Amino acid sequence: MPALTNPCNTSVIKKIFKRPQAIQWQIVDKETVDEIIFRTMNSRNRLILELMARGGMRIGEVLNLKPCDIQERSLTIQNPKSGRTGETVYVPRKILVRLNDYVKAKNIGLSDRIFPISYVAAWSMVKKAGQLVDIELRPHDLRRHAATYASRSGTPIEIVSKVILRHADLSTTQRYLGKVNDSEAIRWIETLYG
Repeated sequence: MPALTNPCNTSVIKKIFKRPQAIQWQIVDKETVDEIIFRTMNSRNRLILELMARGGMRIGEVLNLKPCDIQERSLTIQNPKSGRTGETVYVPRKILVRLNDYVKAKNIGLSDRIFPISYVAAWSMVKKAGQLVDIELRPHDLRRHAATYASRSGTPIEIVSKVILRHADLSTTQRYLGKVNDSEAIRWIETLYG
């Protein structure tokens, strides 16, 4: 019987079809996010930033919010990315109060969008907010921050995944969380066992 070799098992083919490295996103720390939000003077922009950074919301979810989506302790996402009929987002009460005040002050109708700006305009606003503290900031960086901050603060990963990010699969959430650096690892071990 002749010795057959796999034609796909060559170094050239392996190099061409190499599995891409998983992207490790830069995680924005809490102090930086707090500074960005503090420096943002426009109330609309500040609310948008807070909903993403404190509620883990996607930019599209924020832009599609309507006053009828505001509940007493949460927000309802109509037609979420997951394909479900609706999802619930929990945000701090003080943000809900400011959101309600904003809706009243701007006299926004119950079925009108609270933030009637385009995705591109929102992207640009987030980028400019990052420039306030000399960082390159993208909307999804704020969602990643919400997940990582919650996780690093001791929130169980199941809560981060199912409640904050509203992911169907835990492995999707794990890609969001930043790498643990040595000083964080030492601090957690000392907290747990020290």
